[in-house]
Parts: sequence; C-alpha cells; structure tokens
Amino acid sequence: MSNEEKNINLEHEEDFNELIKERRQKLAKLQAEGRDPFDVYKVNRTHTSKEVKENYDELEGKTVTVAGRLMSKRVHGKAGFSDIHDRYGKIQLYIKINDIGEEKLKEFKSFDIGDLLSVTGMVFKTKTGEISIHILDFELNTKSLKPLPEKWHGLKDMDLRYRQRYVDLIMNEDVKDTFLKRTQFIRHMREFLDSRDYLEVETPILSSIAGGAAAKPFVTHHNALNIDMFLRIATELYLKRLIVGGFEKVYEIGKNFRNEGVSIRHNPEFTMIELYEAYADYNDMMEITENMMAFICEKLHGTTKVIYQDTEIDFTPPWRRITMVDAVKEYAGVDYNDLETDEDAQAIAKEKHLELAKDIKDCTKGDILNALFEEYAEKKMIQPTFIIDYPVEISPLTKKKRGNEMFTERFEGFIYGREVCNAYSELNDPIVQKDRFLQQLREKELGDEEAYMMDDDFINALEIGMPPTGGLGIGIDRMVMFMTNSYSIRDVILFPTMKPAPQQ
Repeated sequence: MSNEEKNINLEHEEDFNELIKERRQKLAKLQAEGRDPFDVYKVNRTHTSKEVKENYDELEGKTVTVAGRLMSKRVHGKAGFSDIHDRYGKIQLYIKINDIGEEKLKEFKSFDIGDLLSVTGMVFKTKTGEISIHILDFELNTKSLKPLPEKWHGLKDMDLRYRQRYVDLIMNEDVKDTFLKRTQFIRHMREFLDSRDYLEVETPILSSIAGGAAAKPFVTHHNALNIDMFLRIATELYLKRLIVGGFEKVYEIGKNFRNEGVSIRHNPEFTMIELYEAYADYNDMMEITENMMAFICEKLHGTTKVIYQDTEIDFTPPWRRITMVDAVKEYAGVDYNDLETDEDAQAIAKEKHLELAKDIKDCTKGDILNALFEEYAEKKMIQPTFIIDYPVEISPLTKKKRGNEMFTERFEGFIYGREVCNAYSELNDPIVQKDRFLQQLREKELGDEEAYMMDDDFINALEIGMPPTGGLGIGIDRMVMFMTNSYSIRDVILFPTMKPAPQQ
C-alpha cells in the first residue's frame, strides 16, 4: 500500500470515528432530556410498506403508522421527503412544518441515516404518482450509533459483506431478494413433498457414529457421558431406520457438517434434504428430483428455465441420463469395458496423471473409473444430467445393478459441472451391508479419511427388515445458487463459516 493510500485510509477512519462521536453525542443529549430511544419497548405499527401500497385505494386519506429504517433524507427549509425501509421495501415520507411544528421538524432533521423510526400520517400520492405518508407524528425507536456504508458505493467488500450480513441486507436489495427466494425454495420443496404424503421428521445432529456419507466429520465431546461424538455428515442411516419402523415416506431438511475445505461450492455446514420412500427405487428418485426442481423453479420464476452465469439452465423434465461408463468413454476417451484387470486401470491412471484418494496400487477399476469421470466428464455436465450406475466400490449403501453386479443402482445429478444430488436403490441386505462396512474399515486403514464407519445398530435395523427403498439427497445451498444466479455458496448462506476477524 502506497503512502497516499495509507493517508486516504487514515482520513477515512478519522472521519468515520468523528461520525460515531457525533451520533453518541446525539444519544447522550436525548437521554439527558429523558427521551432515550432505547427505552422504546413496542411500536403500534398498523401497516407495512407493502400493505400501504397494495391497499392504497382503501387507505387513501386515512391515518396509518409505519416503521422502518431511515435510508434517505431530503428535508430542507420547512418541508421535504425521506424514505424508510422495512422488510418489504421502502415507503416515502413527506414532512412539513405546518403539520408538526418547528421543534418537531428540527428533531426530524437531526436524525441520521440508519436510525429506526415509527411514523404516523396520512396516505397520499405525490404529483409523480408515488404512494407516500404525510407525517403527522413520529418517534425515534432506535438510534443507529454507527454509519452505514456510503449510499452510492454501498457495501462491496465481499469479506465484510459475509461477516456483517446485517449491513449487507440493509444496503443491497438483491441480497435480500436472494434470501427471500431461498426461504421460498424450501417452502415449495415442502409443499411438493407434503402433497405426495411424505412425512417431515427430525433426527439427531450429534451421534456416536458419523455415517451415511463419505466425509471427514467434526468431532466433539459429551462431558456427562464422557464420550466423543460427531456432528452428523448425513441423515441417511437414521431416516432408513424410520423406514424399517414403518414410516414409508420420510424426509428431513437440515444442517450437515463436514470438516473439509472451503470454496465457492463448499461450506463446512450446509443444508441438505434427504428423503426415503419404501417400495421405490432409483428410477423413482430421478423422477422425483426432476419434477420437484421443475416445480420449484416454476414457482420462483414462472418458468422452468433460469440464467446462471450467462448460461440458460433448463430444468424441464426429463433430464438427460447417461451411465458413468458412457460418460467416461465420451469425455475421457477411455472404454471401461476394455479394461480387464485393476492393473489395466492403474496403467490408465498413471498415463492420465490422475489424483487418487489412496495409493494407486490399492485402486480398483471402479475407483479409477470414478476418478476419470471427476477429471474429464463432470465439468461437461452443464444442463441437468443424471450420471447413473456407479462402481460398487464407491457405493457402500447401494444395491447392485440389476444385470451387472460390478455396478450399483446409484445416480448423482449434475448442473453446470457441479454435483447437486445423490440417490440410490438402497441396500437392504444386512449381510452384504456388513461386508461393505468392513471393506470401508479396510479403506480407512489404507488412509481414506472419508471412509464409512461401522454402524452395528444400523445393521441390527436391517436385520429386523427394511423394505426395498429409494433414497435421495439434494444439496439445497447449491440448488439455491442456480435459482438465484449466485456465484458462490457464501452468497446463499446467511452467515457462512469464516476465520474470525482480526481484533480491533
């Protein structure tokens, strides 16, 4: 940083501190006069900005009380206009000395941008046709002691926006719209499933076993029981216990936690939906996925198409379906069916310089097929696509493919080169499941930190008997990114995980 830049920053900091000082002086004066704004406990608001605008014909000329944050003030001489913002947007205020008197006008002029006010007045339209409130009285409800970012430049520092999301929401209407759409997304997802007789349930976040996915968990300790516990990495194994118990169609929307890297697509805590349906298979899960996403997109945008990063994404069913073997053949130029042994696959991996989770000599054909897909094909999946039939080695909770036991009835959905969902024809054979868990333990010994743990109680549940079941997990954060044209996962998580800010 140059000396000139340092001087500019220093001047800005001095100006900022002076503004804070002025605001505190105003607060001290109000408190000394017995008008402490922090002593306001309740505001008898009669209408929101939305209600005033939607019901103008009925409210014109009538007195209402609105409340919100002062975001602009254009009061000069004996009259002027201001704007306050509430949850639904802004509403214009008009103030005139003849209506409130000189002292009240002086008080109003002393308010700072960011202060929270309640205003009582008559509803009218200006000459330009803007619905407004003609102020008859007002009250300062909360004094803002720190200035908001300068109006025309706004809050643009991304790190600061994520850390101070409350300011981001105040200053950037598009950010507020993104999170309103996120709430609507989840609401419509529930609407879709509830109408199909699915039951929403809740399962533990803390567990003695981290199961249901290949991931590195967060570890914590329960003092009273004196045991280590894990934040869940998936809800799968508990939800399938409920299928065993007779709840034939269940879903859960909630947080999962994985102790892994942070990127534009990854946050250590993220929101998933998992759903399970007895007597269904992975073909049913494909239909549910594509129909549910089309339904939600239509509800949010009035169409099944959205623009994401200048690319049109079409959620209209049916989505493309292609096997992992065919995708690797098409995009990597490798025909899996020509590989007769693990050694043949390992030679291809060396030739292609693949990055693998374990030593290449311990990798099977299936491991390398998956690595080839991730390296060459995944990024090509721009339009919604189901990659189906995964190798058995990397799908320990999945039934084998009918007619080809080297593979499983599993699919993952991809959009814009990103995985958004994962689904199975669920494995319900307790003997095979135990063998798969034992193999995963061997994988862990070989250095795979994301390998599954043994879950004896889940095996016990399968021994009681689980019907044929289809299961599906969808990453809600990633889907909301597409629905709101958000570049980073941090843009759709209100308070993303970040390093602590430096101490002031």
